[in-house]
Amino acid sequence: MDQSLKLKELKRQSKRKQTMRDGLTVFFMLLPYALLFSLFIALPVAIAIYLSMTHFNVIEFPTFAGLPNFINIFTQDQVFLKYVLPNTLMFALIVGPGGYILSFVLAWMLAQIQKVPRTIIALAIYTPSMVGGVFMAVVWRTIFSGDESGYINAFLLQNDFIDRPIQFLVSPDYLMNIVIIVALWSSMGVGFLAMLAGILNGNEELYEAAYIEGIRNKFQEVMYVTIPMMKPQMLFGAVMAIVGTFTNGYIGVALSGSNPTPQNAAQLITNHIDDYGFIRYEMGYAAALSVVLLLIIWLFSKVAYKLFAEKD
Repeated sequence: MDQSLKLKELKRQSKRKQTMRDGLTVFFMLLPYALLFSLFIALPVAIAIYLSMTHFNVIEFPTFAGLPNFINIFTQDQVFLKYVLPNTLMFALIVGPGGYILSFVLAWMLAQIQKVPRTIIALAIYTPSMVGGVFMAVVWRTIFSGDESGYINAFLLQNDFIDRPIQFLVSPDYLMNIVIIVALWSSMGVGFLAMLAGILNGNEELYEAAYIEGIRNKFQEVMYVTIPMMKPQMLFGAVMAIVGTFTNGYIGVALSGSNPTPQNAAQLITNHIDDYGFIRYEMGYAAALSVVLLLIIWLFSKVAYKLFAEKD
């Protein structure tokens, strides 16, 4: 009897030790992620939230003020209410869904061709998202240059459509439209690659089963097989599109060469943050704007999770 009790106790001790070893293994595996997440995400967000409730001019120590910065954003900041918020929402509603749909359509079309041309075309589509700033400075400013050397102006002048060059990059009538075009052109980033990978690695048996069940064309195949099958990639692409859209303010500044953009025509919330934070040095107000931006991105991300996250 005593021997049986000793064996049971030894088994319990062995199980406790194994549980402790498993726990330590999991802890040390998660530790690098936890440290990096805390250092580069949680801590900066916490600092931004704190600074958003202070008056801070970079030189003097921050003084706690409470909520006046947030109140001023929605009551006193006419540039934000009249230009920044409408521009940001319009930009997000056009470039976000537009770039997302374009990414999926291009990924699906590339998946239908052979590997070598697919790889070359995918690289050509993805490249602008990696070197967008360089391309904007060299390509797009040359295309839309406000003198005879600009390709658009040269074409219009040579064909007598206009009698003098159009100042595309400083005119509020054209700048925002050009920014949207450039943003769509450069939105084929990692979300596009994720969608392409999801389509290429789909289960062929599902397609065969779908055709047996009554699917008759490519559109039905995409709607009832491809999209449901690659929901994780669709979700990832949606989140990346949302983040990229709301942080694309550098395009307007790169094209126009100034911040604020001419007559605030292409002024987005990230430009407004840079204006107050690094030009006016009102860091407390800039931090409040960044918290507002974080909340907007979070809300749009929740919508994306509702649409594409797995229900189970």
